[in-house]
Amino acid sequence: MIANPLDRPGIVNGLRRLASPTTARVLGLSTLLLLVGAVPLELASHDLSQGIVVIPFGAVGYIVARRQPENPIGWILLVLTFAFVLSGDGGTYSVLYYRRGFHGLPFPRVAAFFAAWWVWLLLLLPLPIGLFPDGSVSGRWRWLFRVYYAGCAVVIAASTWNDATGVLARHLRVDANGEVISGKGSGHSVASGLIALLYVAFCVACVARQLVSYRRSRGEHRQQLKWLLAGGALGMAGLIGTLAVNTGGGVFFGFVMALPVGMGIGILKYRLFEIDRLISRTLSYVIITGLLAGVFVGIVVLTTDVLPFSSPVGVAASTLAAAALFNPLRLRVQRLVDRRFNRARYDAEAIVAAFTMRLRDAVDLDTVRHELLTAVDGAVQPAHASLWLRPAQPSSGGA
Repeated sequence: MIANPLDRPGIVNGLRRLASPTTARVLGLSTLLLLVGAVPLELASHDLSQGIVVIPFGAVGYIVARRQPENPIGWILLVLTFAFVLSGDGGTYSVLYYRRGFHGLPFPRVAAFFAAWWVWLLLLLPLPIGLFPDGSVSGRWRWLFRVYYAGCAVVIAASTWNDATGVLARHLRVDANGEVISGKGSGHSVASGLIALLYVAFCVACVARQLVSYRRSRGEHRQQLKWLLAGGALGMAGLIGTLAVNTGGGVFFGFVMALPVGMGIGILKYRLFEIDRLISRTLSYVIITGLLAGVFVGIVVLTTDVLPFSSPVGVAASTLAAAALFNPLRLRVQRLVDRRFNRARYDAEAIVAAFTMRLRDAVDLDTVRHELLTAVDGAVQPAHASLWLRPAQPSSGGA
């Protein structure tokens, strides 16, 4: 029987030395240099690169790799960022040489070889979500991830072989993205469709794993998953909104930042318990904005189309009505949202309100002290709480 090489202390120690802050620094600096090198390439090609989209992933990956080198998520984020930026630079460089007439550039075939490395981003992107937060899996999920690792190795090997053979051909042609054009038959289309189907299934499985884990989680782990799910929801909302209204990439970039930022906060456990407040505030103000906008438009339509009022009068009435409704509507909506998404704050307010009602009928100091300590423990759950009452001073006056 052949022993697992990872069980050998020498190999394990070698991997630990490789996964060090120094390696993270080198990989991060290399990615930064590639981003800087993309600037003159973009100016020459008059085409903006999409590499800026992955900058948040690289930044979070660098921080996680420096703080927690044993966590593979940081390294995955760093590698996919490096590969995608390298692919963008290689593609732009290849297009300049083979399609724009910049024949004085050296090593164009090397650039064309790296142009297809964006596939690393596609293959590695589901892994940080599936491995969140500590980079480990167990049970049946372990076999699923092992199968995916093997599939990734096969896809990368086939892609690398195809690019290498294309680059070594005598007459090299590239497409608009700078990738090598090679003849591919119908069998390749069928294989690509099957790989795409399996890839989507694995992405869904990663999300399902976190949803199942969220339902079973408690305490700190639940807060970590809230950051991941909130970031993922904002990223998907930005993507769907961008595709629906055909807005610019800046809007999508602003939303997609939420996913790596949420992952970084969850992994590093930085201010985890503020996520409930952020979610409740975001939802409440979105609901309030929608309701007030509906009231505003409804009153304008009512006063201008139904009632005989001029447009300025309708706008003024709508503004006054929206301003008058804002505060009571905010309080009502915030309470409903807190009840569902910020339960700790809702329960604390309920405990304080109940304590206030009981305090009206309490006349004994021991009872008041006991009720106060009970309310404090239930509302903020401190590690220790005590109450000291200064004894009454005897009166010093004469008869």
